[in-house]
Amino acid sequence: MPDKAKMLGTACVLLVRDFKKSVDYWENCLGFTAHIWGEPPNFAIMERDNIRIMLSHAPDHTNKPNWEVGGGIWNSYFWVDDVQSIYQEFIANGAKIDYTLHEKPYGVLEFGIQDLDGHDIAFGQDLN
Repeated sequence: MPDKAKMLGTACVLLVRDFKKSVDYWENCLGFTAHIWGEPPNFAIMERDNIRIMLSHAPDHTNKPNWEVGGGIWNSYFWVDDVQSIYQEFIANGAKIDYTLHEKPYGVLEFGIQDLDGHDIAFGQDLN
């Protein structure tokens, strides 16, 4: 039996109303690097370390962030190796903190932010 192919990564896609402001937020507040496509620019892969998230310009979209539909669930979740440092970095850079750093009952030290379109994004470090 041949070896199974390996999956190497994932990236969620967030629809954003103001493309330039969203890219700036991900770069300046969250420390991601932008790879931008389109004329005019309308799609970006935001990258930091081995993590990617995609931003797609959708100025007229009416989708609600997941937390408005699914009882507090995020649009994206990032596992990190030093959540306290990232938390402090984001605060210093002016990120919109949705909920402060605290230990969750599922064994994760976690905090959440919101992007400019209200998407909830959480960052957690496994405590086990």
